[in-house]
Amino acid sequence: MVGLRWWNHIDEDGKSHWVFESRKVSPEENKTISEAESRIFWLGLIACPVLWVIFAFSALFSFRVKWLAVVTMGVVLQGANLYGYIRCKVGSRKNLTNMATSYLGKQFLRQNTGDDQTS
Repeated sequence: MVGLRWWNHIDEDGKSHWVFESRKVSPEENKTISEAESRIFWLGLIACPVLWVIFAFSALFSFRVKWLAVVTMGVVLQGANLYGYIRCKVGSRKNLTNMATSYLGKQFLRQNTGDDQTS
């Protein structure tokens, strides 16, 4: 819906690697992702952990220990989901920043060395 995904990959050595991805959006594809859909996605993603935290406090203060285990798992799972999507979103900005920094560094080097050829 918003072009983000994350998952866990286990390599041949048995090491766990978390992969956080975001789709590169071209100007043509940008029109297909609605602003309203994106806002609904992020609102739901943030509202669900908040709702689980409210349920957790409710179960804690009403001394319902059985339900406290359920809502604790809800908080943990929804929090992990929120964390994963935020990592995807922030990671895409870091990649964009790294690309811009690399491009500007190449331009600066090219300008200072007097090499005007494009690569």
